[in-house]
Amino acid sequence: MDIEQARAFIRQNPRAVLATLRRDGRAQMTPIMVGVEPGGQLEISSSERTAKVHNLRRDPRASLCVFTERFYGSHVEVEGRAEIISLPEAMELLVAYYRNLAGEHPDWDEYRRAMIAEGRCLIRITIEKAVG
Repeated sequence: MDIEQARAFIRQNPRAVLATLRRDGRAQMTPIMVGVEPGGQLEISSSERTAKVHNLRRDPRASLCVFTERFYGSHVEVEGRAEIISLPEAMELLVAYYRNLAGEHPDWDEYRRAMIAEGRCLIRITIEKAVG
């Protein structure tokens, strides 16, 4: 599978498990929702306080297993490098991420306040390899 085919699959199937590396080298895994931004990078919203963000700041290597809503069946594995974009720079990117996955929010001011209160950031992953 090439990277563009993987992006197409992910656009239709946003459920995934993200694997990052703990300090001791073991995997830390988290179920997430993943989007594909217009430039082709993968995007994940997260709290700054999570293990995945701490792990990716130390070691930007990330792997995802993306699967269908049915879970069993087709899936895609991608590997890449992550960057963390923090608030305030992340705010409009978080808005775009939400729109991409869920459409319009009923109250964008409320959404923005929640992003600040939760200490959200945006994880962007550049795909280097795709298998599926």
